Amino acid sequence: MDDHTHHSHADASHRHENDSDRSNRTRAEADMPFTDPVCGMKVAADPDKKIEYEGINYYFCSTRCMDKFRADPLAYIHKETASSPASSSTHTCCGMHHDAEPCTATDNRHVDPVCGMKVEPDPSKSIDYEGKTYYFCSQSCMAKFKENPRKYLQPKPEASSAAETPASKKVMYTCPMHPQIQQIGPGNCPICGMALEPMEASAAQDTTELRDMTRRFQISLALTVPLLAVSMSEFIPGLNLHHRMGINAFNWLQAILATPVVLWGGWPFFVRGWASFRTWNLNMFTLIAIGTAAAQFFSYFALLFPAALPDAFKVNGMVPLYFEAAAVIVTLVLLGQVLELRARSRTNSAIKSLLELAPNTALRINPDGSEQEIHLDQVHAGDRLRVKPGGKIPVDGEIVDGHSNIDESMITGEPIPVEKQIGDKATAGTVNQTGSFVLRAEKVGADTLLARIIQMVNEAGRSRAPIQKLADKVSGWFVPAVVLIAVAAFLAWAIFGPSPALANGLVAAVSVLIIACPCALGLATPISIMVGVGRGATEGVLIKDAEALELMEKVDTLVVDKTGTLTEGKPKVQNVIAADGFTETDVLINAASLDALSEHPLAAAIVNHAKEQGLELKTVEQFESVTGQGVRGRISGKSVSLGNMSLMQKEGIDVSALQNEAQSLRELAQTVMFLSIEGTPAGIVSVADPIKPSTREAIQQLHAAGLRIVVVTGDNATTAAAVARQLGLDDFKAEVLPQDKLEYLKALQQEGRIVAMAGDGVNDAPALAQANVGIAMGTGTDVAMNSARIVLVKGDLRGIAKARLLSQHTMKNIRQNLFFAFIYNFAGVPIAAGVLYPWFGLLLSPMIASAAMSFSSVSVIGNALRLRNKSL
Repeated sequence: MDDHTHHSHADASHRHENDSDRSNRTRAEADMPFTDPVCGMKVAADPDKKIEYEGINYYFCSTRCMDKFRADPLAYIHKETASSPASSSTHTCCGMHHDAEPCTATDNRHVDPVCGMKVEPDPSKSIDYEGKTYYFCSQSCMAKFKENPRKYLQPKPEASSAAETPASKKVMYTCPMHPQIQQIGPGNCPICGMALEPMEASAAQDTTELRDMTRRFQISLALTVPLLAVSMSEFIPGLNLHHRMGINAFNWLQAILATPVVLWGGWPFFVRGWASFRTWNLNMFTLIAIGTAAAQFFSYFALLFPAALPDAFKVNGMVPLYFEAAAVIVTLVLLGQVLELRARSRTNSAIKSLLELAPNTALRINPDGSEQEIHLDQVHAGDRLRVKPGGKIPVDGEIVDGHSNIDESMITGEPIPVEKQIGDKATAGTVNQTGSFVLRAEKVGADTLLARIIQMVNEAGRSRAPIQKLADKVSGWFVPAVVLIAVAAFLAWAIFGPSPALANGLVAAVSVLIIACPCALGLATPISIMVGVGRGATEGVLIKDAEALELMEKVDTLVVDKTGTLTEGKPKVQNVIAADGFTETDVLINAASLDALSEHPLAAAIVNHAKEQGLELKTVEQFESVTGQGVRGRISGKSVSLGNMSLMQKEGIDVSALQNEAQSLRELAQTVMFLSIEGTPAGIVSVADPIKPSTREAIQQLHAAGLRIVVVTGDNATTAAAVARQLGLDDFKAEVLPQDKLEYLKALQQEGRIVAMAGDGVNDAPALAQANVGIAMGTGTDVAMNSARIVLVKGDLRGIAKARLLSQHTMKNIRQNLFFAFIYNFAGVPIAAGVLYPWFGLLLSPMIASAAMSFSSVSVIGNALRLRNKSL
């Protein structure tokens, strides 16, 4: 039998400590379990898999997790902050330590209504109000309550109200291009200058930045259009304002119209540009600020002091003004910002649609049988909830009364409703179709599958793919290079250009500064990753990090566990064969009695079969589970063993008399377990785990994609070969222990193969962590899902084919974005500098350069959005 070694997973809590605390901790580390901060597995203190960071030792399950942590420790440490003692032990309202358990609705009379702490009833810290006694954690909370009791007793507003925006809460914001930038509340990225986005997934959209940019654009447009009409009036028949108004009034009118556009409409760009110089993180806004300021303030100087300029600046004896160019640049950049912000808001549409799946309320059945509609955050584990036809399932739970068909397509991507009976599980966010049933809540709030999916998608969308490194390297020198090119263009025109040399040089320099767009390079990868991860989530394929999405298209070998991955994971007893001197009942009772203490899926099948036969199990003493081999113990004073051939050989038991029957059953893909009593072979129990209906189709799709597929199992070689033969697999690895799976993957990787591993059990977790891409079944254990980089919500292997196709589409999209961004910048900058002038007499206008720059970022985002409609 496969051995499922149990790994519980806990939240890591690390404190900053003084020297004495650290020495005490060091002495105890060898006996303490630790939690891998990357994958969440509980691990032993292994000096070879340890990193000390800021005085704290972190232990890991594998070198892969160590490398991830070493590359970006804060990405994994900040997740623990909310639950660490340092951050949660003190309440801000009263300074009391919150070491008590969280409060519950069933224990409301012992909850401090001010700070929410669960407290013991203390008459010295109590207040009677409207016939009810309220207890407090401190005199401070008592005083606050006494001043305004109703403030603390009135119901809290709905947390998921559509009116509440991320900006209304103290949430963390981050940059889509630089996820290491994090701050409380909205703002601008100090590296690239882009508007920050909330890290917390929310159905409500924070449109503060979009509204501000839209208002600035609308007012700027209203002033820029007449400014263009004025400056180009000489080309409009009958409207030559230059001659009608006189040159002086004509120039001042342009200045009056352009000033609010540039100085007010473009103010955010100047602020971000100045910040880039102050921090020396040069970016797109550096270039925009320099170019626009050069055009605008040169025009001011020319307007006020025309005689001070040399003749090389003059056209036909007149000093040129660039008010309309500066205003048009600002207006077009504002338009680009509006379009970009709107497009960016659509990139996480998958998260928003997932958030909208959960209902705001639930119908709770009270102990007296009455039904009460309550807000979702008032539902607790164990509550009984009524789900009516057409209603959404509020939380994860088990059906305890009634039956129905449930549409799970929004979670699994499977369009056919699933029939649910008493004892079946239901998932939050899915939709009840026909019947009414009672659901016992099991996982609520952030523990529901839907909440975990949203969190995974949100975090994955902000992770960085290795291909991003290329854009990062280019961006590092891009802006300084553009500034140097602009200076070189000005000098080249001033020295070698035709008259007016300096005026042409200024136009070329401004055009170079404005047309360059480092944001197109920076956005090329993260925008596609965000949309691609969201697209996968709608198909029940959860990508947990961007690197996995990039690697998936390169995978050439897929290693799959058998039980629960290729098969249903719900095995059933097929045959019970008794040896001479024993009956089938003897065999089944003893086997089931032993397996009643085991957590293995095959053990559960034997126990259930015995109960179906109405057999009464016996007490087992000295029970022992032998890793990868079976179980043993004493029943009625006799030693009893149940397991595979390895266990029988280990105990020196000759089962040759049963080998023919065992071999025949193995060839039918049945798992065979031998039973011995007092060292004598007593019989055989065979169990078969049906292959999932979708497995054959998935294998065909994966073979068509060019993958080599190998099954690894703790079963014997005959059973493994039978499964491999039925499914047309390329190879099999039988009778493997958990550590054998890990070593097998390492061997494949040493051969140069890119390996994906699919599994569902605790014993698969080390192999999932070692694989280039670990793929866990959503129907499996939490440890497996924490160790994997891709989770298939439905546990359907066809999801692997979808993940591979999604990876191919996403990487192709990223390459398209990078190609466009590189070509745009490397072609646009020289053209703006005037390289075409000697042959075509073409000198690019700064206004055209501004339009091209705005288009570049929007086009990259628009291309990424095409992933939402890709067929998987």
